[in-house]
Amino acid sequence: MNIGKQIRMYRLQKKVKQEEMAAYLGVSTQAVSKWETESSVPDIALLPGIATYFGVSIDDLFQISHKEQFERIENMLWNESRIRRENFDQASAFLEGVIREEPSNATAYEYLADLYNHRAKSDHEKASEYAKKVLELNPESKGGWVAFLEANNGVCGDEWYDNHFEVIEFFANFLKKNPKNYLGLYAIIENLLADGRYEDAVPYIKDLQSIKDDHQAYTYMGDVAFGRGDHTEALRQWNLAVEKSPNAWQAYCSRADRYKKIGLAQEAIADYEKCYEIQTPPRLTDGLYSLAQMYEEAKEYEKAIDAYERILKCLREEHGQVFGTAEESCRKEIARLQMLAEQSK
Repeated sequence: MNIGKQIRMYRLQKKVKQEEMAAYLGVSTQAVSKWETESSVPDIALLPGIATYFGVSIDDLFQISHKEQFERIENMLWNESRIRRENFDQASAFLEGVIREEPSNATAYEYLADLYNHRAKSDHEKASEYAKKVLELNPESKGGWVAFLEANNGVCGDEWYDNHFEVIEFFANFLKKNPKNYLGLYAIIENLLADGRYEDAVPYIKDLQSIKDDHQAYTYMGDVAFGRGDHTEALRQWNLAVEKSPNAWQAYCSRADRYKKIGLAQEAIADYEKCYEIQTPPRLTDGLYSLAQMYEEAKEYEKAIDAYERILKCLREEHGQVFGTAEESCRKEIARLQMLAEQSK
């Protein structure tokens, strides 16, 4: 059952010596040493005390397979909006242990990145709450202003701060090592366009098209045309993207995003609906979230609520999710919109 390995892992994580643990439990140092080398196992009566000492459950003392650990971490990332510190530490310690044993285990690195990104997101949400309070108490506070923008990935108007230079440089070098890698091209094009570097984006768009001649390249060439100020050509390219891939929901979603930004609200709504309609279950709900935002902006709160209700239905019926961060977030948005709807009457 490998309880010895778990005890050693938690002891090292807690940064205590065998002697300290032995004194706490009222056993000899040799006993702890034997547990960790798996020469013997602790008496069952000691398990509650060991679990309490490490701040874990008794179940956590028994090692489970890597596959089960990965599933547990995935469920934690999906279902918990704020991961408890002890759970985070346990998961990261496990993943770092996997990497020490298997330095080429990409899955362990991926889950570590997901864990830290999850914590960063939840920390930013908390930071946003505090920053809002600062600005409520002191509207002239530049510190609160900066903190709120940073917490919400907002634009502050400083080109040095707002640009994506490091991301672009990383993927430029990445593509030299992995030429014509689709995800690498996708990332560098998105960030070049976001920074208004339209001419720099064109060669990468052509590379993307040489790999997969679908809607994506036409969408991006429309973005380049729009950035150059040729709005007629931009619309032509965005429409070509849908004509090129009429059965791809992503084509409609991308065109809807552009329609939304240039104020073609009804056209955007129609495309978001089409995007959701033609997907094969289990469907993604990106378009419904965008619809909810558009309806709220138009103060059509009941329609915004309906969009969130449709998201919940999709999560429940197509993804089998009845709880988790996405579900919790939707219910909070519905409650907030219901309050706005009441206030607007």
